[in-house]
Amino acid sequence: MNKENNTEGERLNKFISNTGYCSRRKADELIFMGLVKVNDSVVDSPGYRVKPTDRINVEGTKIHHAVKQYILLNKTKDAITTVSDERDRKTVMDLIEGATHEKVYPVGRLDRNTTGLLILTNDGELANRLSHPSGEVRKVYKARLDKRLSFEDLKKIRKGIMLEDGFAQVDEIEYSTTEGDDAVVLTLHSGKNRIVRRIFEALEYKVKALDRVGYAGLTLHHLPRGAWRQLTNQEVKSLSAFGHIKKQPKKS
Repeated sequence: MNKENNTEGERLNKFISNTGYCSRRKADELIFMGLVKVNDSVVDSPGYRVKPTDRINVEGTKIHHAVKQYILLNKTKDAITTVSDERDRKTVMDLIEGATHEKVYPVGRLDRNTTGLLILTNDGELANRLSHPSGEVRKVYKARLDKRLSFEDLKKIRKGIMLEDGFAQVDEIEYSTTEGDDAVVLTLHSGKNRIVRRIFEALEYKVKALDRVGYAGLTLHHLPRGAWRQLTNQEVKSLSAFGHIKKQPKKS
């Protein structure tokens, strides 16, 4: 079965992604490899339209329509941002144990030593939009350094820092008014790996503690470390606006 059957229903690759089984890109690979069956027949077209009554089998596992879940977690320092760990270390999934029966996964990553706001969901479409650079998601961090950041270095960061993988630009950086004279608050869009730590390391500062306190307009709002909560409908609606490109009017 290799043709797109109709224009109704959900695309097969999107359906698989939205169940939390894997990303849409991975779903495409599995479909092309002949590892996906619809009603016991192999389907090799990602655009095949799935009806509510269809039986879907991926790699021998039956999957079903999932209830969308959106969880906000205040990550602890020792938890790894992954679904599982081969060394049996604590993961963010351990922190949300019992939160849902659906298979959710983290949006983006926080390294093991970084604490703070992390979203977990089984909404693959939303996760892709939030993770893609075009979404321009604002992230707010509080960083505690091994010494006070000089005003000269603060100005350098405001102008931008050249790192080994390119130019690093922040949106805002200020001294913290609540965390002591060795702490700063910065806002940026970049999703580069360890970007905040590397910015300070380039100026010979060591980050002693890093906490993400804002993401895509969301805040922790007194949520204790290691605790989680479900996002409200309004919060989900606000997140869904990210990544949608507005069409520009045609020039006459």
